[in-house]
Amino acid sequence: MPSITAKPRSEPGRLTRRVVILVYDGTTLLDATGPAQVFNSARENGGDGQSRYEIVLASRTGGMIATDTGIRLGSLTLQEAAAEPIDTLIVAGGIGVFALTEDPEVNQWIRQVARRCRRVGSTCMGAFLTASAGLLSGKRAATHWRWCDELRKRHPDVSVEDDPIYVRDGNVWSSAGVSAGIDLALAMVEEDEGRSLALAVARSLVVYLKRPGGQSQFSAALTAQAADSDGVFEPLLHWIANNLDADLRVEQLAEFCRMSPRTFARLYTERMGTTPAKTVERMRVEAAKRLLESGGQSVAAVARSCGLGDDQRLRRAFLRHVGTAPSEFQRRFGAATDTGAR
Repeated sequence: MPSITAKPRSEPGRLTRRVVILVYDGTTLLDATGPAQVFNSARENGGDGQSRYEIVLASRTGGMIATDTGIRLGSLTLQEAAAEPIDTLIVAGGIGVFALTEDPEVNQWIRQVARRCRRVGSTCMGAFLTASAGLLSGKRAATHWRWCDELRKRHPDVSVEDDPIYVRDGNVWSSAGVSAGIDLALAMVEEDEGRSLALAVARSLVVYLKRPGGQSQFSAALTAQAADSDGVFEPLLHWIANNLDADLRVEQLAEFCRMSPRTFARLYTERMGTTPAKTVERMRVEAAKRLLESGGQSVAAVARSCGLGDDQRLRRAFLRHVGTAPSEFQRRFGAATDTGAR
């Protein structure tokens, strides 16, 4: 079977942050290799010849680990991985994690490493293992939406958040399902090296540079598409997304669908489980969040760009959907001036 082998040690004389990714039989492949690719791309996109990251895969026994895809990953033992200083420990997700939560040796190793390293993270179901090791007690955490209730049940001392792509609480990070580990790793690169390098990595991987708190596991468009199982309103949803600054009252949406306003509103609500107006507002709020995160526009300008008219209407919509004012959201999550490594 195909395999990927862990790199055993860093090259001398280079600036290095050592990232150890804990894997095991049944690891979800992308939960491990997604973050690994981000850190490797940061090394390749640095432009100054410095090796910013060394990526190490570690497992309880070392050797080849079978992922959920059948692709096998080479790994060091836990003792070998901890023989050199660890900057960042990431516990990958996967169905095999539950066996490790019952393994006292692995839990003790995670606790010991966590006391010495700068930060600890988990991808998807990896949160079950960091929780069993006690790292999430009293903290906020994310995991795949399918597993949120189970994580709450097993660890009532953890504040599980259903919606975010990833959560950071102090030096403990956790991400939602599968590809969200890429977002978590990008945020770590941004923290370490600044926004410019993180953006360069995101561009090289052809993904968005997402920011903490601003992204959701459930976008308005994706939720609407899931509800519209037969795709009846798919052309309408695409048109709304591309024309958020247009007049999107029910009459205009009904005209697009070649229905009377009354018939359109009834059919849409029956099929989608929400009203057309609520769908439009959610999509506008999500667009506003992206603009506020990227910076460069005032709250009032963002409101106009997204079809919400003025800052007061945007504020009311934000309070309904985000739970905070747009100015506070921009202050917390907006792009700051890039000052390089931090």
